[in-house]
Amino acid sequence: MMQPPQEPPVAILAAYAGAAAAAVPGLTWSGPNACSTPPSPEEVQSWAQSFDKLMHSPTGRSVFRAFLRTEYSEENMLFWLACEELKAEANQHVVDEKARLIYEDYVSILSPKEVSLDSRVREGINRKMQEPSPHTFDDAQLQIYTLMHRDSYPRFLTSPTYRSLLLQGAPQSSSEA
Repeated sequence: MMQPPQEPPVAILAAYAGAAAAAVPGLTWSGPNACSTPPSPEEVQSWAQSFDKLMHSPTGRSVFRAFLRTEYSEENMLFWLACEELKAEANQHVVDEKARLIYEDYVSILSPKEVSLDSRVREGINRKMQEPSPHTFDDAQLQIYTLMHRDSYPRFLTSPTYRSLLLQGAPQSSSEA
């Protein structure tokens, strides 16, 4: 599986991340590509309260990203994360380089990871790329955020992935050790 070079560590076990119907019991919270601790049952439940809560949780983003991978739309999360990283950058030289990479990786019609943007947003990006700023992709980022919220998020909440995480937080019998 080919990964982008600037990709942050994934908090999900690879055995489950690539399969749409994989059960989360194979999920681990230790090892090189895992979170230090599993999410609390309250945190997992909060993800169903709003998309914003899911996206503000690093673990939630990782779980949702793994789900998006099963739907062949992981590029949406990768683009959103890259835009967040760009917005945190103050060095203009670095902003220029990161903006160029984001454009090449996610906006260019030649990219295999192209995100779905309307023509108005694309034209705005093309104008802004003359003098990139940390906010060059704000309209596009909002459009992709809205797409994930309206399209993928409802399916995530009914997915085996999310249901399994909810069940892991359910009260267990005392015979489990």
